[in-house]
Amino acid sequence: MLQQLSVRMKRFGLRLLTRPRLDLPLLLALFLLACAGLATLYSAGGGNYSLVGGQAARFVLGGVLLLVISRIPPPVLRSWTPWLYAGSTALLFVVAALGEGRGAYRWLDLGFMRFQPSELLKLTMPMMVAWYLHPRQLPPGWKDIIVVGLLIAVPAGLIAEQPDLGTALLVAGAGAFALFLSGMAWWRIGLLVGGAGAAIPVAWQFLHEYQRNRVRTLLDPESDPLGNGWHIIQSKIAVGSGGVFGKGWQHGTQSRLDFLPEHTTDFIFAVFSEEFGLVGVIAIMLLYAFIIGRCLWIAMNARDTYSRLLAGAIGMSFFVYVAVNGGMVAGILPVVGVPMPLVSYGGTSAVSLLTGFGVLMSIHANRKLHD
Repeated sequence: MLQQLSVRMKRFGLRLLTRPRLDLPLLLALFLLACAGLATLYSAGGGNYSLVGGQAARFVLGGVLLLVISRIPPPVLRSWTPWLYAGSTALLFVVAALGEGRGAYRWLDLGFMRFQPSELLKLTMPMMVAWYLHPRQLPPGWKDIIVVGLLIAVPAGLIAEQPDLGTALLVAGAGAFALFLSGMAWWRIGLLVGGAGAAIPVAWQFLHEYQRNRVRTLLDPESDPLGNGWHIIQSKIAVGSGGVFGKGWQHGTQSRLDFLPEHTTDFIFAVFSEEFGLVGVIAIMLLYAFIIGRCLWIAMNARDTYSRLLAGAIGMSFFVYVAVNGGMVAGILPVVGVPMPLVSYGGTSAVSLLTGFGVLMSIHANRKLHD
């Protein structure tokens, strides 16, 4: 009996070594990215320890949530999904009544912190779409596509009304990725994309004037260099002045001389580019690429439809965050207020991202067996 117990313990120990619950390569990549973010934030904030300490505390909170959620099996997460989606959507109505923000009702003040409920939808939205599609025959038909569209449209519309168009598009995109990964026919995708393109002139009429100005500024930032074009012009100057090797950590001039606006949040990647140059940008982009690729690898090895769609949607959404912020900083996309993941200063964003990676760790721990 003791011999059998010893054999079982050895097998269990070997299983822990070969199949750890946490995806260690992904965890290491996230840790390196967070360290790069804190170092850049320290420089961009002029050596403000309270700013860095606050962000580090949020990383710790997000890390704790990552570890806790990684222990919850995907079937349990699936059973919670409708309630999480309904709760996060209901909070958007609370934001409309009690929220606060700069020209938009985006945050809830809890006393000890400000909380942005729309960030929750970046995770609960793909969870809900994956939950809906899980028991159904795939690829989905028009009926299921319409239902998914309604699930996406309600919270996305509420977020756009705040107004926070950038986050609304990201939330909608997170749900759309889960639908895309369900194997939807390309001709259906083409019809939907074509319909969305045809609706752009109509949607233009519903945009606020400052949102229209952002699009106009993208096309010709020099038309208003001291006004609407200031952000893009100064960001491009910062990126270009970094050259190949950069000016060195804490030696960037655009942020330190206050030419670059929002240099700790939306445009912190411009600070990074100026200080670390092309070499630094390539290095951090390779790190981002590894994280995204690892997410898709976890999706490929997921045990069931819910896990596969959810993991893939989280990975693709992460890619969009990086692409949109990078494009915004480089002046090839409009300024939409999308932070660079785990680099830009932001509490709710960092915590929600790490929570999403906790879900990925759970899917990884319960992946298909190949042995």
